[in-house]
Amino acid sequence: MSIRNVVKSIQNIMRKDAGVDGDAQRISQLVWMIFLKIFDDKEYELEMIGDNYKSPIPDRLRWRNWAANEEGITGDELLDFINNDMFKSLKELSINEFSNGRGVIVKEVFADSYNYMKSGTLLRQVINKMNQIDFNKSEDRHIFNDIYEQILRDLQSAGNAGEFYTPRAVTQFMTNMTNPRLGEKVLDPACGTGGFLVCALESIRKQDVKNIEDRLIFQDSIVGFEKKSLPYMLSMTNLILHNIDIPQIRHDNSLSRPIRSITNKSRVDVVITNPPFGGMEEDGIESNFPVNFRTRETADLFLVLVMSILKDGGRAGIVLPDGFLFGEGVKTRIKEKLLEECNLHTIVRLPNGAFAPYTGINTNLLFFTKGELTKEIWYFEHPLPEGYKTYNKTKPIRIEEFDLEKAWWEDRKENQYAWRVSIEEIKKRNYNLDIKNPHQAENNIGDPKKLLAEHRQLLTEIADVRTSLKNELMDALNRVM
Repeated sequence: MSIRNVVKSIQNIMRKDAGVDGDAQRISQLVWMIFLKIFDDKEYELEMIGDNYKSPIPDRLRWRNWAANEEGITGDELLDFINNDMFKSLKELSINEFSNGRGVIVKEVFADSYNYMKSGTLLRQVINKMNQIDFNKSEDRHIFNDIYEQILRDLQSAGNAGEFYTPRAVTQFMTNMTNPRLGEKVLDPACGTGGFLVCALESIRKQDVKNIEDRLIFQDSIVGFEKKSLPYMLSMTNLILHNIDIPQIRHDNSLSRPIRSITNKSRVDVVITNPPFGGMEEDGIESNFPVNFRTRETADLFLVLVMSILKDGGRAGIVLPDGFLFGEGVKTRIKEKLLEECNLHTIVRLPNGAFAPYTGINTNLLFFTKGELTKEIWYFEHPLPEGYKTYNKTKPIRIEEFDLEKAWWEDRKENQYAWRVSIEEIKKRNYNLDIKNPHQAENNIGDPKKLLAEHRQLLTEIADVRTSLKNELMDALNRVM
């Protein structure tokens, strides 16, 4: 049975349970179990590598000792164990010299986790299904993305997937263009389920990790923040599965730290992120930012944070909505700062539906380098594939489509998709960056008066045809009678 089918069957079992109310609780229930299973599978690997490995989880609470046996505890006994022993103990897990950072991970993951299931019998069925997945098998690891895709689809129906979902093709393209390397610190300040961080890990691993020393550096390369508990748990699980022993992901709002407190030591080389947009931050968050840039708009604050936390020479790729490009007021001041302190060298304009079905808002990919003035901005309008009117759930954006941008990236010339605008022109426009493709003819819908007249004429012709058909039918009936 495929992993996707295993997850589907698990969710079907959960639907029978009176305690699990809706997709959000069902997903949360599934995720803490996936975390424990992956954590335990990873510990098997660590025990084989080193004889001195000691788990931060007490023996009785390790997955292998209560869940792995199909004939293990069930019913009320299982519920009592999970609710009154395991959850309580993991939330209050003591951290000591043997924890080695992994105990902190377990404690943080379970801080906001809950067991919603009320039937110990159904819970045992779920656990037994979970045991069909072996996360130490390379094929099961490689298709683990199926679980994430399934979870994200289900999160959409729960109403909040767009807050931390980025199409895999966009994630991969932005990582390729920012090109993180071994020894660089890579940050996603709104990491969601960890998609950008995993892409960065895979990119660094393929290019640079050759020996044990490289692997030690590699382990310390990736940093993330995620304030919501469910995506935080997913991102931790995702990175553990991708061989990061102690993921450096904080369960926190990265905007809650005053900008002035950022030091050179905490600055990073690369930022890749898709911050939440369209939302408003809680009261008081804007006071962490300079007066000129204070706003409740989440995406705007994240851009200010990214500019502040990058080292000179650092690179960034960030997803922002159209509203930022043409916005005024605080947005204008943020754009002025961006162009004066960074080289905003590229804006890739994505077509409608690129983030379907999670949001229909038009989005842009901004790429910039800290510490260089912007002299000109190159735009690239990503075309829809032939025959597409928009992207949708069954026709998502694909990584192959970005071959156009990749071929153009290092040898930039204007073409039907690409154009450049000087900084002088941007300033004349009062920093309005919403500049249409000059090589594409505007859709001309015609003169409204002429179109209205044509519409009326067409209605008249339709009425004449309808009358003619009616008369012919009446004549035919009369002849029959």
